[in-house]
Amino acid sequence: MKELAELREESSAVDRIAERLRESRELLGLFENDAAAEWEAQQNVDAAAGELERLEMAASFSGEFDSHNAILSVFAGAGGVDAADWTGMLARMYLRWAESNGFATQIVDESPAEEAGLKSITFFVRGRNVYGMLESERGVHRLVRLSPFDAAHRRHTSFAAVDVIPEVDALESTEVNVNPDDLRIETFKSGGAGGQYVNKTESAVRVIHVPTGIVVASQQERSQAQNREVALGILRARLVARAAEERDRKLAGLRGERQANEWGSQIRSYVLQPYQLVKDHRTGVETGNVEGVLDGGIDTFIWPYLQQRRAPA
Repeated sequence: MKELAELREESSAVDRIAERLRESRELLGLFENDAAAEWEAQQNVDAAAGELERLEMAASFSGEFDSHNAILSVFAGAGGVDAADWTGMLARMYLRWAESNGFATQIVDESPAEEAGLKSITFFVRGRNVYGMLESERGVHRLVRLSPFDAAHRRHTSFAAVDVIPEVDALESTEVNVNPDDLRIETFKSGGAGGQYVNKTESAVRVIHVPTGIVVASQQERSQAQNREVALGILRARLVARAAEERDRKLAGLRGERQANEWGSQIRSYVLQPYQLVKDHRTGVETGNVEGVLDGGIDTFIWPYLQQRRAPA
């Protein structure tokens, strides 16, 4: 039923493109040399071109996990308080991107920093081809700005790492054998705003997979059982990703090349001072609309990267 709904949506999109082009042709035929008609026709053509581009990109999602939901994590790197604040800014950027695309999100774990921002955050992004799109964001992101945490207001550089893995269902995770004896499960009180909002019970769950050292946590659900289920689901997804890497490396892949969360390792730079610029170092794509990017406008970078990755050798 899910596949049928997706095919129907694709068919409807093709129909919408054809209708827009048909309307444009009729407008230009009825109102020759009319500026208003030409403007409206151009708007229709531009909208049709954008929709066609999205269809073409969707058709290229042929990877094993491209159609899956994604589990996205952001971790503070070098840069102290600024890096923690940058982690929070990146998390907001991805949540805004998901919202603007109609994707559902669910925060499962976040660790606030002592002064400001976040040490780390993990959340689900659910929708069609979400993993296929967000895999382009995996890597180190660098921020350059005048630090609001520096009394002298000097320019600081900070780093945060983004990790993206596909969410897998129970059937897909059967190839991964999780031995209960290999798990160390800890409970703790989930964080809150303080006062009456602090969770008085240890409902949050942290799961450590001893053989691999993978650690996952969930603290957003109301009960310990629910948080345990979410954490185990993320663990299974990470183990499937690890197994896929070891099996054939075909994505170069699911987690990409591990890089240090510091100087010289960034995939993208966001410069707020002394000028305004966001540049992707893999594709060379750049824009001066930093505010738009930080408000979720990352398609500017996602599509060129995916086209580059999927271009024939």
